[in-house]
Amino acid sequence: MFKHEKVLFHPVEIEKPNPQYAALLQEQLGGGNGELKAAMQYMSQSFRIKDPEIKDLFMDIAAEELSHLEMISQTINLLNGHDVDAAKVPCGEIQSHVILGLNPGLINASGYSWTADYVTVTGDLCADLLSNIASEQRAKVVYEYLYRQIEDKKVRETIDFLLNREEAHNAMFREAFNKVQNTGSNRDFGTTKAAKMYFSLSEPSPEDSPLSNVEGKKPSFV
Repeated sequence: MFKHEKVLFHPVEIEKPNPQYAALLQEQLGGGNGELKAAMQYMSQSFRIKDPEIKDLFMDIAAEELSHLEMISQTINLLNGHDVDAAKVPCGEIQSHVILGLNPGLINASGYSWTADYVTVTGDLCADLLSNIASEQRAKVVYEYLYRQIEDKKVRETIDFLLNREEAHNAMFREAFNKVQNTGSNRDFGTTKAAKMYFSLSEPSPEDSPLSNVEGKKPSFV
């Protein structure tokens, strides 16, 4: 069961409308590293998790990602302004004016629709946690790119908050992975000598590289 609170997870404001930037911000609403993808991925992964603490973690973060989606949507709504006039906007913003009526849409910055293909679910907790850690890291990268491309202090405050929450989720998933790292696919594979060997197949290799390897011997960091 879900309950909607009529207060945003964190308040959002803008200094002035900026429809062009609104089109860029769509990436974190309907893109492959966006908030909807994260919410659907973590929720979908949670259903077969047996550890009640980790199951709750996945569902709690999924619910928070939905609240982030709400924040991004409201920011896009404010940035779009209130005048539908496609003749006055660059081609990248046309969709908002002729299809969405300036409403935030489940599309990315290029106008492509959100797809469930973005969501990764394996049923293996170790694999899913590593995927989620990578997802949070990629989301941080996109937010950092977006942060650099806007001077609006209010929008930057929102992005800064979301960046910090992505880092928090990253840390939570890492802690969960540490708890289960010897289970599932990590327990079943990676236990033989072959899993400990590194072959240097790029020649010539730097002689002082810790990754350098001779005749299949294991490297110094194993």
